[in-house]
Amino acid sequence: MTTVRRAVLTLPAAPLGPDNPLPALRAPAGAGAHAVDAPTLAELPRDMARAIGRAPLRSLLPTAMRDGYGRERTPTDLDSIVIENDRLRVTVLPGLGGRVHSLHHKPTERELLYRNPVFQPAAFALNGAWFSGGIEWNIGATGHTTLSCSPLHAATVRAPDGGPMLRLWEWERLRDLPFQVDLWLPEGSDFLYVGVRVRNPHERPAPVYWWSNIAVPENRRIIAPADAAWHHGYERGLRRVPVPVTEDGTDRSYPLNGVHAADWFYDLAEEQRRWTAALDTDGTGLVQTSTDPLRGRKLFLWGTERGGRRWQEWLTEPGTPGYAEIQAGLARTQLEHLELAGGAEFSWLEAYGPLAADPAAALGDDWAAARADVERTLAGALPRAAVDAAYRAWREGAADSAPEETLAAGSGWGALEVLRGRHDLPGTPFPESTLGPEQAPWLELLRTGVLPPPANGAAPGVPLVAAPWRDMLETAPADPTTEYHLGIAQWHAGDRAQAVRSWERGLKEATACWPLLYCLAVADREDGHPDRAAERFAEAFADHEAASGPHDTPRRSDDSGDTSRRSDDSRDRPRHPDDPRDAPRHSADCETVATALGREAVEALLAAGRPDRARSLWGGLPERARRSGAFRLLEARLLLAEGRKDESRAVFDAGFEVADLSEGAEILGEVWACLTDEPLPSAYEFRMRPS
Repeated sequence: MTTVRRAVLTLPAAPLGPDNPLPALRAPAGAGAHAVDAPTLAELPRDMARAIGRAPLRSLLPTAMRDGYGRERTPTDLDSIVIENDRLRVTVLPGLGGRVHSLHHKPTERELLYRNPVFQPAAFALNGAWFSGGIEWNIGATGHTTLSCSPLHAATVRAPDGGPMLRLWEWERLRDLPFQVDLWLPEGSDFLYVGVRVRNPHERPAPVYWWSNIAVPENRRIIAPADAAWHHGYERGLRRVPVPVTEDGTDRSYPLNGVHAADWFYDLAEEQRRWTAALDTDGTGLVQTSTDPLRGRKLFLWGTERGGRRWQEWLTEPGTPGYAEIQAGLARTQLEHLELAGGAEFSWLEAYGPLAADPAAALGDDWAAARADVERTLAGALPRAAVDAAYRAWREGAADSAPEETLAAGSGWGALEVLRGRHDLPGTPFPESTLGPEQAPWLELLRTGVLPPPANGAAPGVPLVAAPWRDMLETAPADPTTEYHLGIAQWHAGDRAQAVRSWERGLKEATACWPLLYCLAVADREDGHPDRAAERFAEAFADHEAASGPHDTPRRSDDSGDTSRRSDDSRDRPRHPDDPRDAPRHSADCETVATALGREAVEALLAAGRPDRARSLWGGLPERARRSGAFRLLEARLLLAEGRKDESRAVFDAGFEVADLSEGAEILGEVWACLTDEPLPSAYEFRMRPS
């Protein structure tokens, strides 16, 4: 019989640390890596070009950047949920975006996925922290979801066949949409079924992005039912090329044949069954298939150049096997977004399981024969009609079923939105009991029309930016807190001039000026005024320092002031830093704020050509921050700007690691090239495109 049970997974893990307390007013740092230049866009099919240009992110609001993690790992217990029948054992991490960590096939004793032996956050999610391995559910916008390292709601539900099913659900805040992921194992089945639904409870249409990313060992052959693919190589291009053998004679169905990191979006025919497979040298491996709405299929590979290999080491343990990703999405490419009408939904079914193809055919040079053999084997193991029937049974008989036993709690943002919009969302309840300190000021605004200010010395609360909240802020009594949040909502809506006016009004009456000064500094930088931006960043840092005083005393990780939400056994074993029973992640301490403001200020002063001002500010930074890798790089840049090249080079020679280095970032190579003509050391080589 199929069972669903709680479990504990122990991994070497780096703590997530605190979220960045500054509002995420800018577009994702890695957006340029996924961009398409204007000449390329003009040559694409018109519907693809429209989908690529649909609703690009102006900022990451209302989510926060998650850049407080490091790279020191210790054995840590992670809450997990295990779904198991006599054929498969599936391990899910509800506290980390609902990631499927493992898909173990019991009869063959094979792991079907790439299973990361560590939990190591890296700056790949839209808002920062992300980790590699398993199957992840990406919703929101191009890139890895902001929920990559966040808890989801989880509960058991009745599956279509009457057995137990695991439901995961949350409110995705970038696009303001609820979604659910239902996972179940029919009795005796070799396949994990996954029903997914994204709903738009609003009257307005919404842009939708979804890709299920599946990590597999990179020494596999990747087979998909297509003769062409859209190739994206991190050089702002997108072109249709033949597969598997491209114009240069390389067989691209083998990830290890790629030199540089690249995306290959397979161009499937409309009538084609949707599937992709990753097969070992004996023809066995993983296959993923779905109902037709999940149209896209993709291969991502790191490449064999130094940069790709370094990223592989960075995301796991050196010496462990590398991985590639096979992916499935709603659109043809990850650069596109679909439009979901108000009151409508997207829903589909996916299936994951083992495949044993004929190795002579599946691994041979005849691509048509390889595809045909995999499709024939898949049809025997799981017919297309069976997948369609399973979808209908799930959608009509189980998708709206009420959860039975609660297994994990997500955020309170869905509960707040349900209260505000009076939404009816069968199957995905967002109870008021999940409301917490982050939602409390907004609940007060909703009920009384007044947004309460934060406690003395506290950082401003988490922003909300959707139009209904903006309307409430516009009619609330004007004070510095309300003007701060109103400006953020106006900025998100694209009304930057009005946002600046709101922040300037708030500044006139504010006692704590740094939040408003920071917002105005970002506006100056975005509007092309680097000198004024630099001065305002520095002023914000100075204002915070004057108000907070010394901040070099380390704060205990469990010193939140709120012990009522912790269970009595919280000290018995190490808990994951994102456990919902712990303190609110946005109750930032003074040192966290000082570190975030100081980093912004020094970078802005360097960009404005003011190393003297940056040096004077440097001495006021928290000592612990100055020892971190990000600030060691900043120190090397400062020394270089001061003309002290030997001392800057010495920083590199001593060694440092920038924990939150962004995907596609080339800053390490750029600084190194200013210091020497020597090759960039391998430890600093993270470039993802040809030099």
